[in-house]
Amino acid sequence: MTRPVNPWHLRQAIRALGRGGIIACPTEGVFGLECNPFDSEAVFRLLELKQRPVQAGLILVAASFAQIEPLLKPLPHDNECRVFATWPGPVTWLWPVFSELPFWIRGNHGTIAVRVTNHPILATLCQHWGGPLISTSANPHGRKPARSALQVRNYFGDNIDFIVHGQLGNQQKPTQIRDARDGAVVRPG
Repeated sequence: MTRPVNPWHLRQAIRALGRGGIIACPTEGVFGLECNPFDSEAVFRLLELKQRPVQAGLILVAASFAQIEPLLKPLPHDNECRVFATWPGPVTWLWPVFSELPFWIRGNHGTIAVRVTNHPILATLCQHWGGPLISTSANPHGRKPARSALQVRNYFGDNIDFIVHGQLGNQQKPTQIRDARDGAVVRPG
């Protein structure tokens, strides 16, 4: 069982996010890089660190559906039931979004990848942050995702503003990604 985040670490992580920083923390299967999704400078810095094109889009994680619901277009009831049957949990869903959502979050897509996490550290960060966070695997594009704080530091050195230490969840890889419109698996987990 994953221990809750240390209160001092939580305060430091929230402060770093509030200053436009990038933090790393354990997620369901790998360490992730997190930042404020509505701070374009933080997001572009994260993309530069990962060497990831903005067109690809990013994942938003939340502690509850209420944190992301205002960004999402309604889905048919059956589709929502399919999604909610997996949340909170380690499944990321591509969900249609309103066009006003910044392109640096959604990339060149009419959907956004969203997840209501059940990882206690990541969920606690989102709760205390008060909204969703960008969360993408902690690795330069094309490299294996980091599975420890040491690997995060080896990949990014001092370019990460804070690392929250803790245990990964039970997944061995990044989360599965599915399309909320039809249930299709886009990326196996």
